[in-house]
Amino acid sequence: MGGTAREQILAAIDRLTVGPDATFTIQDVLVELHAQGTQLADSTIRTHMVSRMCANAPDNHGTTYDDLERIDRGIYRLRRER
Repeated sequence: MGGTAREQILAAIDRLTVGPDATFTIQDVLVELHAQGTQLADSTIRTHMVSRMCANAPDNHGTTYDDLERIDRGIYRLRRER
């Protein structure tokens, strides 16, 4: 499995969800990525999802993306167009 962490996470989310309002958890994404053979560490995946890729997270990184939205504790949905 190749690509950046962000690319791998977005691909996993696309495989997991149906429709723009589908929700998922970090654990859902971890399971999917490991099933696909990712070499990413769980901590890398979590950091990307809760901080770098989440639109409503504090800006703690030089580069951030508005891919995800946290809608409840531990529950996310995709914000970008499919």
